[in-house]
Amino acid sequence: MDFVEIMRRFVKEAGKMAVAFREDSRPSLKPDRSVVTRADKAISDLAQEHLVTTLARPGHILIEEEAGQTEDVFQRVFAEETPYVWSVDPIDGTRNYANQLPHFGISIGLLKDLSPFMGMVYFPVLNELFLCDGQEAYFVREAFTPAEKIRKITPVDQEISHQSIFFTMDTFWRDYQWDHKDCHVNKMGAAVIDLCWPAVGRGCGAILRAFLWDFAGPWPILKAAGLDLRALDTGRRLDRLRQDIFVPQRPWRLKDYYLVSSERNFPVLQRKITARTDNGEWAKR
Repeated sequence: MDFVEIMRRFVKEAGKMAVAFREDSRPSLKPDRSVVTRADKAISDLAQEHLVTTLARPGHILIEEEAGQTEDVFQRVFAEETPYVWSVDPIDGTRNYANQLPHFGISIGLLKDLSPFMGMVYFPVLNELFLCDGQEAYFVREAFTPAEKIRKITPVDQEISHQSIFFTMDTFWRDYQWDHKDCHVNKMGAAVIDLCWPAVGRGCGAILRAFLWDFAGPWPILKAAGLDLRALDTGRRLDRLRQDIFVPQRPWRLKDYYLVSSERNFPVLQRKITARTDNGEWAKR
């Protein structure tokens, strides 16, 4: 079965759907106060349709943001070491999308033996596609048009300077502060941007604490660029899902912050981050 073609057909159709619904997205809030739109729900259903045959085969399971995940499924994936774990984020950057900003993406990832294997992230308004076919990764401009420009993604190790950009998320600023003397920060509001853009040199790295569906699609893409997810405090590289990296009783939510960077840049970026102590002061590393 051609998994890449399944992904490609899904993101192409999902992109059309997202654009069609964009001016009337009908946003609402979930119980956790995150934003959801009718596009999230429709693309969630679309993912189920495109994967129905695949998911009927033994050893395949889908972890998907809008479908809701139970503790039972979470436990089963690790107990059985499920061979193929699919993970879909119908709209990553939903708040951007609901405000008609172009910085959102559709993400689908496939883990093999709980390690990153294949992934595809499509930015329909920007008309850009990032993909990893299990061996190589590619960046496609003018995606799904006759003018497609395809570029192979190769390792990147951007030297950190005043020109450099580092991507952060909202919650980062509640727990940390940043040394701004070089390498400035941007908050784009979409994990797929934070993870995909450094893979083509649009930034030296990122920090995230997210759900599986936020990073499953970009994960093999960033690895092809010589970048890794490393635990902020310990520097331990994440190469395979482990049950202990997630918040207990909250399926698929990372427990710790992870830095996305090259091996050389990890200690440089780590030193720029100062954690808030229990008494509210800042403590240098």
